[in-house]
Amino acid sequence: MADQPRYNQEAQTILTELNTDGQRGLSQEEAARRLADNGPNQLKEAASTSLFQKFVNQFKDLMIAILLIAAIVAGFTGEMVDACFILAIVIINAVFGVFQEAKAEDAINALKEMATPNANVIRDGKDVSVKSTDLVVGDIVRLEAGDIVPADIRLLTSASLQIEEASLTGESVPVDKVAEALPEKDLPLGDRKNLGFMNTNVTYGRGVGVVIHTGMATEIGHIAGMLEAADETRTPLQDNLVQLGRILTYLILAIAAFTFVVGLMRGKETILDMLLTSISLAVAAIPEGLPAIVTITLALGTTRMAGRQALIRKLPAVETLGSTDIIGSDKTGTLTQNKMTVEKLVVNAEISDAATTEALTGTAARLADILALNNDTKRTENGYVGDPTETALIAFNDNHGRDLDKLFTEMPRVAEIPFDSERKLMTTVHPAPEGYIITVKGAPDELLKRATKIEMHGDIVPLTDAIRAKLLAINSELATQALRVLGFAYHLSKTLPPEMTSVAVEKDLVFTGFVGMIDPERPEVAQAVAEAKAAGIRPMMITGDHRDTAAAIAIRLGILDEADRDTAVISGSDLDRMTAAEFSEKVDQYSVYARVAPEHKVKIVTAWQNKGKVVAMTGDGVNDAPALKAADIGIAMGITGTEVSKGASDMVLADDNFATIVHAIEEGRKVFTNIQKALQYLLASNLAEVIAIFVMTLLGWDILAPIMILWINLVTDTLPAIALGVEPAQKDAMTHAPRGRGASFMSGGVGPAIIWQGMLQAAIVLTVYGFALAFPVHANDTAAHQDALTMSFMTLGLMQMFNAINVKSVYGSMLGQQAFKNKLFNWALLVSLIAMAAVVVIPPLNPIFHVSHLDAYQWAIVLLAGLSIILIVELVKLVQRKIFKKGYEDIAKI
Repeated sequence: MADQPRYNQEAQTILTELNTDGQRGLSQEEAARRLADNGPNQLKEAASTSLFQKFVNQFKDLMIAILLIAAIVAGFTGEMVDACFILAIVIINAVFGVFQEAKAEDAINALKEMATPNANVIRDGKDVSVKSTDLVVGDIVRLEAGDIVPADIRLLTSASLQIEEASLTGESVPVDKVAEALPEKDLPLGDRKNLGFMNTNVTYGRGVGVVIHTGMATEIGHIAGMLEAADETRTPLQDNLVQLGRILTYLILAIAAFTFVVGLMRGKETILDMLLTSISLAVAAIPEGLPAIVTITLALGTTRMAGRQALIRKLPAVETLGSTDIIGSDKTGTLTQNKMTVEKLVVNAEISDAATTEALTGTAARLADILALNNDTKRTENGYVGDPTETALIAFNDNHGRDLDKLFTEMPRVAEIPFDSERKLMTTVHPAPEGYIITVKGAPDELLKRATKIEMHGDIVPLTDAIRAKLLAINSELATQALRVLGFAYHLSKTLPPEMTSVAVEKDLVFTGFVGMIDPERPEVAQAVAEAKAAGIRPMMITGDHRDTAAAIAIRLGILDEADRDTAVISGSDLDRMTAAEFSEKVDQYSVYARVAPEHKVKIVTAWQNKGKVVAMTGDGVNDAPALKAADIGIAMGITGTEVSKGASDMVLADDNFATIVHAIEEGRKVFTNIQKALQYLLASNLAEVIAIFVMTLLGWDILAPIMILWINLVTDTLPAIALGVEPAQKDAMTHAPRGRGASFMSGGVGPAIIWQGMLQAAIVLTVYGFALAFPVHANDTAAHQDALTMSFMTLGLMQMFNAINVKSVYGSMLGQQAFKNKLFNWALLVSLIAMAAVVVIPPLNPIFHVSHLDAYQWAIVLLAGLSIILIVELVKLVQRKIFKKGYEDIAKI
């Protein structure tokens, strides 16, 4: 018997086995003992990474490792200043990374701060309220509408109890619960109707149950445990950075080794000299600021997204959003308002719009009274509590300014026949001016079978076959619009019914009308769907609701065209009948997935990823967590989402709104473009440094010392590059198709621009060096070379800063409207110019940086050479725009 599932066992058998009493519950002492033995009733949180571990992880990048080796070699060769500078750069990068990771965790932890709900239990024969974390196996728990099921329980009694289990099963319709043992074997979770599951919501009725599992032993705990073994999905940004790092590493090692060998073959330098030269090349080639720039740009993106209700848990997700091809979204609460609303009213056998604010009169007023009286909704300080359908009926009355408090006072409920799923009706009895009014609501077809009259314009007339047929046609019409239709009728009686049975009471009814209800779409979502489509992104609806409901909402939102209602919608049962290969072939065909269990989401994600698409997937339930983790961007709901789904996600929607996803994608595109600009700026600069040092070595000239290169990279690369990270987005950022998973930072003309702009800068630097040697200010050869090196050093630094203006657009002119719109960039450029000039202008700094003091003539040459980069690049871009006019129209805004 112990191996038999709890839903197959009789209640008394379970109580005996758990050594508890269904009437008195556990004693406080026994509950305390069990809590001490088995631990609190809560899910185990994933182990967090310590600050030290975060710090160590920052040094796992190969480029950082090369810098550390360079620092060590510089230190052993006596260049302690150079070694300290390199170490400082590396440590600053690591601190930035740790800071932002911690900041991202703080944001999500702040969202997770929620009060621990209490549970109503019986202990020592008394009803007491305890924290849900203090529940133990064997506790007897009372449930009523509005409660959260605090643990896995086996129901002992059920009075019309309904529990909404979407967080676990994905089924949005509440489940009718029973207390009897179930004979069927191997039932899926959704069919275990005598069990209640942790973190699900009681929407209707009452019940009592015994706790059978707590914490990680619950069904939700099992799924949470499965997540620990799931693999993390690498983002396109991470792939790009790994690929870029690998390429740069190979190039750096090859160039440094080649230079070392060539220098030794020339026979003029010692091994130590060439080792230092190779170190200089490595330092010049490595974009030390890149990790920090990427981190800061992503961090700024997370801040902006947080202001738009999108909380980013993992930094790379910011950029990945910009490459999203597919958005798979839940319907309820994300595309819709998660609030059932009366949309259509049917009185006098005519359909009208329920949203009108006109006062209700005649039959409509009678219908409104019945909507409120035949209703179990409770009013609380936090709003309505009860079945979503019934709360919608109360809200309808409130929207029309009806005084329900007076109605409930004058006509309290004195008897009832609860709803049951077989007869599909609910009946209540209330005092009326001349006796009692019996109100009945339920399925329209069942109600019409029991009605013999109908109220029309305030008068009661016979319900003819013609009127009955018209009402049934209206019912079908509303159903095709995915509205949930409820019918209402009444019967006046001079005495209280002596027998409260369906046969005795629910007959000879006066039919009053229908209401058509739906969870309406969010008003801003249709526009967001249109924006997503304009951006080349395909939005999809994935829901546990019925096919017709899903299709109707999708059509209203623009996700689905009316013509595709039959071909572009697929159900979960259809998915089950298809192999993974078959589904992958047809996945392009479907935009709406109805009656889908959360486990189907993984199948959908995988099918699209196999086609090379970047997939964003939303979810709020525990069963959604595997799909959220499998998707390129897992998006959890901040309001309705479970903690497990949030923990598996990359982003949390604080407002559960689809439009927020589209805003976040726009921000992600801006982030990628800005990282691309910073990367073009950094790599073009570093390429110029490498070429200049390499050619200087071949020509036997003095070369830029490591400290010079580090100073240029520290001063000119960091501030302007960071400022490029906050460049405003182009107005048409959401009119281009996603760049795709295969795109890299070098796409869109960035790669060629890096090469020719880097070569141009190197040529200008070498020209300045050669000019300074040909026309020296000092006759002394050593002083002339020192001046030439200093002028080259300053030219390279100034030119890199001026080139930061050029990289704001690959092909566009710097004279555009946004050239100097970024005030942070303007200030960063000014500060960098001052810092760069300071090492030459301030005499005490000259020996530290191995530079000489320049006169006005030399400064004029440096400034002219530095500014020339703007003029030359502008001319090249002009030619490119003329030659590649057609292509430029597509990518000019990159």
